[in-house]
Amino acid sequence: MAELFSPEWMQAFGEQWNAEPELADALAKIHFSSVIGYGFENEPNPTGVLTVQDGRVIAAEAYDGQPLNWDLRADRDHWQQWRTKGLNMMGLGMAYMSRKLQFRVGDYASMIKDPRMAGPFIKSFSVMSRV
Repeated sequence: MAELFSPEWMQAFGEQWNAEPELADALAKIHFSSVIGYGFENEPNPTGVLTVQDGRVIAAEAYDGQPLNWDLRADRDHWQQWRTKGLNMMGLGMAYMSRKLQFRVGDYASMIKDPRMAGPFIKSFSVMSRV
């Protein structure tokens, strides 16, 4: 199994993302395009990056200084827990409030208030479990 957020892992995550209608198709409907970094809380930069255009991942790679719209961080244990068990709205709120999930870049409040974005965001955690 590839290391979490490695280029190989990100590529597989991107493929699973695009294969999930509740994620890719839902975000395509709102023309969601972003560069999303994923990484660990104790590191200065994210490890992996997805570039999403109109809901679909068009690039999945290592972070190389790309400007980010979102930068999500947590410790390794919490990422593993969310990959295994998923995350629901209440769990997301608790993770955010307790700083177990950090949004170093991106507006958590506006995202969570928009069900067109919040639902797919939650779905992305269950998609991670397929990698």
